[in-house]
Amino acid sequence: MQRVERDFFSRPAAEQQEFLTQTWCNKCQQPDLGMRDPVEYTEGKKLLIEGKCCRCGEVVTTELID
Repeated sequence: MQRVERDFFSRPAAEQQEFLTQTWCNKCQQPDLGMRDPVEYTEGKKLLIEGKCCRCGEVVTTELID
């Protein structure tokens, strides 16, 4: 599937903050550690935000569902 970049920073500040803090890290096995360096994109019909865990630096991905 083709990955199409979107502008994460065009979202309202409160929404950005919510997505950056409400995360799950598979490596740390803990919620809400935070995400840095976010990239928003679509892949097929999925809308995703990907970044790095604030604790360990592992890639974390959040799928946004309406």
